[in-house]
Amino acid sequence: MFTRRSAVLFAVSALLFGGTFVAAKTGLAHLPPLFFVAVRFDIGAIVLAAFAATHLSRAELRPRTVGDVAGILATGVLVIGLTNALLFVGQQYVTSGVAAVIFSLNPILTPVFAGLLLTDSRLSARGVVGMGLGLLGVVLVADPSPSALLGGGLGVPLLFAAAVTSAFGAVAIRRADATLSSTARTVWGVPLAAVLSHALSIGAGESVTSLSVPPVAVAALLYVGVFSGAIAYLAYFALIDETDATRANLLFYFVPIVSAVGGWALLGEALSVLSVAGFGVIFAGFLLVSGLSVRPSRIVRWVAPERFVGDRSA
Repeated sequence: MFTRRSAVLFAVSALLFGGTFVAAKTGLAHLPPLFFVAVRFDIGAIVLAAFAATHLSRAELRPRTVGDVAGILATGVLVIGLTNALLFVGQQYVTSGVAAVIFSLNPILTPVFAGLLLTDSRLSARGVVGMGLGLLGVVLVADPSPSALLGGGLGVPLLFAAAVTSAFGAVAIRRADATLSSTARTVWGVPLAAVLSHALSIGAGESVTSLSVPPVAVAALLYVGVFSGAIAYLAYFALIDETDATRANLLFYFVPIVSAVGGWALLGEALSVLSVAGFGVIFAGFLLVSGLSVRPSRIVRWVAPERFVGDRSA
């Protein structure tokens, strides 16, 4: 079940990750994809280093067990580094709608890996239905044409690989059973992702010597570096620890909603009635998987502080 704290972490993660697609669409028009990802995490690493210097002790940052090292590697290499490298490169070949649909296979793949690697993570029949509704809702929001889905060239397999890597990495973090906090793992993981992304950029032969970076691209970099490269990951990995990988990754059903609304508000993109219907279908699927009840009295008790909704008969 979701608590108030996990609900806040969920909302922050979905909102900030959703803005990534809007910022990426702007930044990729001016920067090579892997270099864009690398600089994004350079910025995020600086922000997290400043945060760690003022909020965490050396003891809190020091890995002590094999599980700590495994958790850091799963965080930095899989969930952050490779996932974003594959995602940003794949976005070059397909529309944002196709990208949203393919990457939203993540919540469906997560319980598959959880069932294989974790003994306490089995999805109920209600959860399976909810997963299906969530994916249907994403398709309604993104509204990609069949030809775009089938003719995306390298884009579709790259985006599918990103979804697989992200789902597997999230489960691997739970499997590692690290003693480090999610915050400490993120502080280690983001700079690790930056190093990996720079290596991939150099290996791919991306040229950055004659780049012209306009203010709009700088703004996009700052957003994906600070907000979705540092703050969002702090919230996301805390959410995995708070709930589990399957429930945490449900947020990727809501990312297309944020992207669609952001594209409509900031980029002038159309927001159709079908998309709005998709929002409702995604929410219905989320309720089924999460186990939340929609009874008004339960929502009031869940949202409001307990002292305000205690025994009213006194």
